[in-house]
Amino acid sequence: MKYYIIAGEKSGDLHASNLMKGILDKDPQAEFRFWGGDDMQKVGGTMVKHYKELAFMGFWEVFMNIWTIRNLLNLCKKDIKEYAPDAVILVDYAGFNMQIASFIKKNNLPIKVFYYISPKVWAWNQGRAKKIRKIIDKMFVIFPFEVDFYKKYDYEVEYVGNPIQDALSDFSPNPVFFEMNKLQENKPILAFLAGSRVQEIKKILPLYNQTFSNFKDYQCVIAGVSHLSPEIYQSAKETGFQIIFDQTYNLLHHAKGAVVVSGTATLETALLGVPQVIVYRTSAITAWIVRRLIKIGFIGLVNLVMNKSVAKELIQEDANVELLTQELKKILPNGENHNQILEDYAQLQKLIGEKGASELTGKRIVEVLKGK
Repeated sequence: MKYYIIAGEKSGDLHASNLMKGILDKDPQAEFRFWGGDDMQKVGGTMVKHYKELAFMGFWEVFMNIWTIRNLLNLCKKDIKEYAPDAVILVDYAGFNMQIASFIKKNNLPIKVFYYISPKVWAWNQGRAKKIRKIIDKMFVIFPFEVDFYKKYDYEVEYVGNPIQDALSDFSPNPVFFEMNKLQENKPILAFLAGSRVQEIKKILPLYNQTFSNFKDYQCVIAGVSHLSPEIYQSAKETGFQIIFDQTYNLLHHAKGAVVVSGTATLETALLGVPQVIVYRTSAITAWIVRRLIKIGFIGLVNLVMNKSVAKELIQEDANVELLTQELKKILPNGENHNQILEDYAQLQKLIGEKGASELTGKRIVEVLKGK
């Protein structure tokens, strides 16, 4: 069968690649065409667009790139019609993927539409769940509470576990990590995760640069991503940070604490057992809109899953050097909150469950298509 998959960011690329492996296990002759990245390309198939061309987030940022996004949507719609797949599989990336699903249903295309990693409708604009019920044939969710949320809208979804466990189970620490990156083995590491999008990094690096001098007893290391120009990290390098590219898990494995931009990385950091402070900055317009639409008390995934404040969140004006320094010191070894956050992480691990979510979803998609 033919599968068209859309993943619009780095984490989606990873999870979609594992999903493709699950599909191949049940459908060895599967043909893939996709919007994604390097991990999906390794599995095989034809890439239409790389996710680095799709990295728009925030209301103001999307508005400023509206014509580019519109052209990408038109290209995707045309490509789906021409490819005529048996299934379109949407992976997270809600703003784009919801429009694609609507297009398929509106035009009565004979294509099954699957969604893996639900749009965060439980966070804001919860009424969108009614639309999802109409345009998505089958939804696979990665958080247990999402099952109950969708039940309120008479929509049955399937919980498959969390794909982050897949990535973590494949991780083996690099035995020459310190030597390879010219780090000191006898000096503790403090990790700074700045995100994977240009606009995220530009917003948060000034805060990191201002905080650097308050932690001279640590090796302060930024987790860089190689699909962006290294010049974006230049100010941090000049400040004194060491930049390590595409080695986030290894960095966290050795870190005593971390500052993490809100997103999937907050959950990864927690499951790797690293005490963290969550930070986020966006444009003033986007922040103003979100604060009026948001329906939940947290933005960090670790806090959302636990339904309590496990990791401190510093958002917009609270993301300042004074508060960040104060909160970070609380969770580092000998800090007043260090033991408590690790205890909460142990409970989180039990809630998230075991590995296998992406491959299970791939297998289930094939079974649904075959009517099993």
